[in-house]
Formats: sequence, C-alpha cells, structure tokens
Amino acid sequence: MIRSFRHKGLAELFEQGRSRRVRQDLQARCLERLDALDQARTLQDVNRPGFNFHSLQGLPQRYTLHVNGPWCITFEWENSEALQVDLEQYH
Repeated sequence: MIRSFRHKGLAELFEQGRSRRVRQDLQARCLERLDALDQARTLQDVNRPGFNFHSLQGLPQRYTLHVNGPWCITFEWENSEALQVDLEQYH
C-alpha cells in the first residue's frame, strides 16, 4: 500500500489517473507501477518482469522501479507500505 508521496505530480496521477506534472509519455507506465506498488504486501510483489526492481545504496534504504529511459519510481518500504514515492532520474 502506498502511504505517502514525495512527488506531487505522481500523487495526482495515482489519485486522478492523469497529471500535468508527469510527462504524458510516462503516465501509463507510472500508473502500472503505482498500482503494483499499492497492491504489494511484500517487496517481492513488485519484482515483476520489466520493472527492473532493485535496492539503492544509502540511507534511508530506498528501492527503485524502472519506468522509461532514465526515469524511475523510487520509494522507501516500511511495514508493508511504500513511503516517499518519487519520480526521478537518479543516474
């Protein structure tokens, strides 16, 4: 379950199905990943083909799901909930 967002446009996209703050060509893939993240009970639930799920270095511990090109959805995971969900280019 997604508990909090860091990226306001991503929150808007998740809640309303569209957002001017997220590029149009990324929206469908972002929604697919956000839906999977919201339904996940364990981290392995989001380890799906094409998502390129992996952990990132640093503290707090964050994880990433590949969206397209350099764009990724990153998040923290605590008690079966995704926190501080963000859309970023971290490479």
